[in-house]
Amino acid sequence: MKRIILIYLLLLTATLPAIAQTTPLRMQGNPNNPNRDQFGNQVDPNTQPESLEDSTSHNLESLPPKLYMWRIHTKLGERILTPADTLSLNFQRSNLAEGETGHYNYLGNLGSPRQSHIFFLRREDAHTPFIEGLTQFLKQPDELYFTNSNVPYTNLTYYKAGDKVSGEERFKSYFSVNVNKRFAFGFNVDYLYGRGQYANQATSYFNGGLFASYVGQRYEMHAVYNNFFMKTNENGGITNDGYITRPDTLAEGKKEYEANNIPVRMEQTTNRNKHFYLYLTHRYRLGFTKREMVIDTLSKDTTQTAEFVPVTSFIHTLKVERSNHQFRAGTEPSDLYEQTYFGNGSSRDSTLALSMKNTFGIALLEGFNKYAKAGLTAYVSHKLSRYELMDSVSDRLTGLRRAAKYNEQELFLGGELAKRQGTTLHYTLLGEVGVLDKAMGQFNLQANIDLNFRMGKDTVNFYARGYLKNTLPSFYLRHYHSNHYWWDEEDMDKELRTRIEGELNIERWQSNLKFGIENIKNYTYLNGNSLPTQYDGNVQVLSATLRQNFRLGIFHLENEVTWQKSTEESVLPLPQLSLYHNLYLQTAVAKKVLGVQLGADVRYFSKYNAPAYTPALQQFHLQADNDRVEIGGYPLVNVYANLMLKRTRIFVMMYHVNAGMGSRNYFTVPHYPLNPRLLKIGLSWNFYD
Repeated sequence: MKRIILIYLLLLTATLPAIAQTTPLRMQGNPNNPNRDQFGNQVDPNTQPESLEDSTSHNLESLPPKLYMWRIHTKLGERILTPADTLSLNFQRSNLAEGETGHYNYLGNLGSPRQSHIFFLRREDAHTPFIEGLTQFLKQPDELYFTNSNVPYTNLTYYKAGDKVSGEERFKSYFSVNVNKRFAFGFNVDYLYGRGQYANQATSYFNGGLFASYVGQRYEMHAVYNNFFMKTNENGGITNDGYITRPDTLAEGKKEYEANNIPVRMEQTTNRNKHFYLYLTHRYRLGFTKREMVIDTLSKDTTQTAEFVPVTSFIHTLKVERSNHQFRAGTEPSDLYEQTYFGNGSSRDSTLALSMKNTFGIALLEGFNKYAKAGLTAYVSHKLSRYELMDSVSDRLTGLRRAAKYNEQELFLGGELAKRQGTTLHYTLLGEVGVLDKAMGQFNLQANIDLNFRMGKDTVNFYARGYLKNTLPSFYLRHYHSNHYWWDEEDMDKELRTRIEGELNIERWQSNLKFGIENIKNYTYLNGNSLPTQYDGNVQVLSATLRQNFRLGIFHLENEVTWQKSTEESVLPLPQLSLYHNLYLQTAVAKKVLGVQLGADVRYFSKYNAPAYTPALQQFHLQADNDRVEIGGYPLVNVYANLMLKRTRIFVMMYHVNAGMGSRNYFTVPHYPLNPRLLKIGLSWNFYD
């Protein structure tokens, strides 16, 4: 790992001088219309990035670094300006498998499959269910950052925990450079290696990606290519939870066991996922040039300004994805599975999914005249999917199994009404209906509203979100063939989901309250035997989350409390209470050059029958009736120090400092204990040259 970092730094040092010769960015606002940037893009003036200086007459090395970042909506490619991903506060939380505030249940090791126990935070848009739990590593296009900067921008980040035998490491790099003020491109590299504190649970993931953006007055383009290889060793969990909770009662009579000596259920078992996607969204605008005479109040000189006002845009979005999933088990106990379809003692499962989705739209843009109070978009999307599953016929000579092939397509017609300009009210109303093949009978209605108003000296933000969806369960819930699991469920009903959410935010009070309710008809899930099942009644989920922070001088206390309730715990179990608290002091020392954050945080959720995990499917499911255990009721405590020196961030953390204390029931997934006490460090550099 150290050699990889050294080689990368040497290459970067060699290439940056050449890159620095490219034309720097000049970014500035549009003085004639504060709701547009210089390229004619509609933006909220409150989120307009700080103007960048004209750098054409300066030496590039003397330029102060200025940049801004944005993300995109996957469907139609709308830009969302976001704060630059260079924040220094709470850097120690940025690489935790349980998430920043402990929302995820996971298998203990870095990068291992995970699932949010906060229902309203779950994403179900993964290409296949096998990669659905790998969200710590695999990022979708709408989670990636595009950068525009007046100088090349590079970030290198390195994480390390434990020793060379059972520790974990991760190296991330991000590079972006502007060719000119409109066109930027870059790449990202992410390498994660978690050896695992417990036997046979190593994770080895690699991602290499490229991205580019062009933001002009008439033409705009965003493109992303990412290629992932993810290898996860599976141990099936430990053989007896008592090795963690009651070690003194076992035959050996030890008071405590070394994590790597605890017996596990599987060996020589691996899941491999090879996944790539190519995403492209671009649009071309038609409009007119608006000319105005401007009088300088000092010199009385008159000049004419010209502004391009876009009226209509033509949109095209393309996404191509390919996922290859393999499950390999060299040895398997004879009583491990209820069914065997291909052969006893070992497994070689595989499946392939390939899809291509095109979306074409035409938009009448908001704000091109005083009567255009909102933008209106009509679009059509078509998705063609191909799947390959193992068939029941085996080639006796080669030992290879033939593939059963499935082709599906979906055609949707949709429209969007959106108001994104202004400072008080914004909204987006979207609707689409399926008209071909598997899309028939499916529909999706969504609404997002935000209202910003003054209350005394405070600005209050109110958000409302909701949807009504009627969707067919995913292909792999309807079809799957493997050595031990086999189903073809053509007659599954569509899921009908209705969700309403509200959010109230008062920045000055550091208060945020979210609340919501969802009703699901025909909820589809994996039962205790890891088989797909539909609940033909209604399941309701109620949820409320309060974030309230306090400050007294240099002392800070961050709090997050989530309450949620499932009306059918037997099919959708959820912890009723989830807590996160972070107490720290923040100050600056050494003539305010060095920023310091010292503190401790705790994560906790109440007891419930948390979903179990099946390696042969790489998915979470309900616990089996003969193996029910309650998970939760255990606080996870970390102590940390963050240091911020100019463009460098460093943290040192003692993870799970309370290991071995109290109930010792530190599981978030049945039979998969969390890592014991572990020293973690992290280092991140930002380069602007």
